Amino acid sequence: MSNLSRRKFILTAGATAASTVIIHGCSSGNTSQTTTPSPAATTSPTASPVAASGDGPEVTTAKLGFIALTDSAPLIIAKEKGLFDKYGMTGVEVIKQASWPVTRDNLELGSGGGGIDGAHILSPMPYLLTMGLITKTKQPLPMYILARLNTNGQGISVSNTYKDLNVGLDNKALKEALNKQKAAGKQELKMAMTFPGGTHDLWMRYWLAAGGIDPNKEVSVIPVPPPQMVANMKVGNMEAFCVGEPWNAQLINQKQGYSALVTGELWKDHPEKALSMRKDWVDKNPKAAKAILMAVMEAQQWCDKPENKEEMCQIVSQDKWFKVPVADIVERAKGNIDYGDGRVEKNASFAMKFWADFASYPFKSHDLWFLTENIRWGYIPPDTDTKKLVDEVNREDLWREAAKELKIADAEIPKSSSRGVETFFDGVKFDPENPKNISRVSKSRQPNTKVRSEGGGMKGLDDRVTLYFILLLQIS
Repeated sequence: MSNLSRRKFILTAGATAASTVIIHGCSSGNTSQTTTPSPAATTSPTASPVAASGDGPEVTTAKLGFIALTDSAPLIIAKEKGLFDKYGMTGVEVIKQASWPVTRDNLELGSGGGGIDGAHILSPMPYLLTMGLITKTKQPLPMYILARLNTNGQGISVSNTYKDLNVGLDNKALKEALNKQKAAGKQELKMAMTFPGGTHDLWMRYWLAAGGIDPNKEVSVIPVPPPQMVANMKVGNMEAFCVGEPWNAQLINQKQGYSALVTGELWKDHPEKALSMRKDWVDKNPKAAKAILMAVMEAQQWCDKPENKEEMCQIVSQDKWFKVPVADIVERAKGNIDYGDGRVEKNASFAMKFWADFASYPFKSHDLWFLTENIRWGYIPPDTDTKKLVDEVNREDLWREAAKELKIADAEIPKSSSRGVETFFDGVKFDPENPKNISRVSKSRQPNTKVRSEGGGMKGLDDRVTLYFILLLQIS
């Protein structure tokens, strides 16, 4: 075995094993459970429009993965409220995944191989899978994005070690602290995200670079599964992290740190997770795929209603789903942001959205931004035909078909697959018509050299990250 392939093997095995063992070591929750129907799901659902037409789905079963994050709620609610049943998909299983590497591995297996057919997933991951950049076989795994699951709702949080800095959108104080640490010969700051090239990685990198902090040279960026962020912060394995809820709120409730920002402040109504399925499954079962999509879209509408927030949080908090106190979930789900440093926002405009303001629609322009940032940080080759790739993976046409069958009002369906020019907190504008022409305020534009992997265009994680996963195994 060559040094490169050996390192790739150690990384993949170590990351996956670490994710799995940490879950068992720090939480008694099941990491790959198949859910059972709730009473709501076992009652007779509304008659299925699909079944009533006599034109039912090709199959009635599918396996969908999720990670314990608030933005997975539409899949859980679709299961609990019998919405999959309503559209003829009576055998859908919603299965907990330990980490994004586990989600990746199970998608590669497919349900026929003991894995899953689709998942609640970081929006860039279907592209990285389709390109074969993160698969264990190094072979492309073609994926489709059927819907966006949410906008907003993530955060960047900092340990109490840096509480006196009052780090926020402006991270100048952090930059100064890093310079002092470097001059004193101290270890560099460790910042955690959930998967290289994923949304949390990109939000953290954007924020750091906008403040003049080079995420490749001035900090150590490490991957940690979302449910393990707080536990690892407690034992000092990192000083900051970017992750979705409820983990930022849990950190604050346990008085282990504070939120510098929530990601809607970086980019208002930014895209976040997606509902993605294997291309071969959708192509073979187009009616079933549409039925799943319709169920999830109806669940997104339910989740977005203020009067349903308490119940949504009660449901997802259960042991079979998140196994997290409701108090860690509910306030930020309602848009009430306690930053943990005295700042409190009530009914914040940058709270998580599942449906409002076209949150469910998978804008192609947003996927183009994700690919542009992945090029920026060296995860994918700069000569990638991003428009062609987006057209292959993004199935906004299926979303429109599902919306039509659901009789969604025209006002709730975007007129274009582009949301137009996007403006970020630092004044940078992204024009999807000219994605390479971005005038960066940031001084840190170098290709990524620290978080790398062997093979393909994504060169992946370095030895320090491999070692980090080994250390996680030891502490678990």
